[in-house]
Amino acid sequence: MGKIRTRFGDGTPLELSESELMEDLENGTADAAKRGDIPVLSKEELQHLVDIFKAPYNFVSVEPGNEVVLSYDAGTLKIRRVGVNVDRIQALQIYEKLFGADTMELCHVDYSFKPIKPIVTMERPILEQALLSTHIPLFYGAMPNLGLYSQPDGPYPNPAELLPQGKIDEAQASYEATVDSAVRDILYASNAMWESGADGINLDTVGAAGDADFQASLIASEKMKEKYPDMCIELGMAGEFILGMHSELEYDGVRLAGLYPHDQVKLAEKAGVTIFGPVVNTNTSESCPWNLSRSITFMKECSKVATIPIHVNMGMGVGAVTVNDHPPVDIVSRASKAMVEICRLDGL
Repeated sequence: MGKIRTRFGDGTPLELSESELMEDLENGTADAAKRGDIPVLSKEELQHLVDIFKAPYNFVSVEPGNEVVLSYDAGTLKIRRVGVNVDRIQALQIYEKLFGADTMELCHVDYSFKPIKPIVTMERPILEQALLSTHIPLFYGAMPNLGLYSQPDGPYPNPAELLPQGKIDEAQASYEATVDSAVRDILYASNAMWESGADGINLDTVGAAGDADFQASLIASEKMKEKYPDMCIELGMAGEFILGMHSELEYDGVRLAGLYPHDQVKLAEKAGVTIFGPVVNTNTSESCPWNLSRSITFMKECSKVATIPIHVNMGMGVGAVTVNDHPPVDIVSRASKAMVEICRLDGL
């Protein structure tokens, strides 16, 4: 049989024999199983992945009736990134009426809750206009981004400077202070946009600053849900496991550092999150089959234990998608098809 065309995680073209393809798939699922202490993919599932990669088409998809909901983060920014010079409401209309998006998100170019807080009064009428111009569920989203709360950008001492000096207690105290401030900012902006008619709130790239970032998002979600029981909250993660920058922070008695998606989602549920967006990072030096087998191993377990909808993050550098500004459709479609068919997801 001829070679099977695929790619490395950085997008570089790659050709594999069927035996090499299976070897990469087996190694990928073994890596995830070892790290997450979860089962490897079955022989049938691995063979299904082989068949997907062997398909002689540039684009593949699921069978009719097996489609899932697509949710987007920061779409109004990304469309400008590729050179389409439209304002945010027009971008939302393009996603809905031309791209067929199931949901969309209004966001600001300063895509973090801290800089959104002082301009929220200007964001509210834009959201109201956008709601009048679209039909699909419209979220308002931003990142917790606890990095903005450390000096020189924020008021608190920078843990990245304190830790190398051995000032562990001081660094941890700074992280704890940023959590309190971040929660206040998330609540202020989110509550205002919800009262202006947003169909949901998206906390995006959660955990980018480590366990304090994740803790702040969980606490904020819990408080939002207490005040507005009907609020839809989507929590999209930044990485596959929680970095222990503080290392001792907990939520509901569970230590946050080191948690993988199947453990993250349990805490998200307790916090009242409506939709969970787990992440598995792409390794650029490994093949896309290796990355996809590894990602699906994590996501299958996450879906298995979850009681809320799972929308796996599938984009540049996550979900086995290549690290490119414009990910190639051959890999995006194969990764998406495999995720949906093996993990039985609610969305992407």
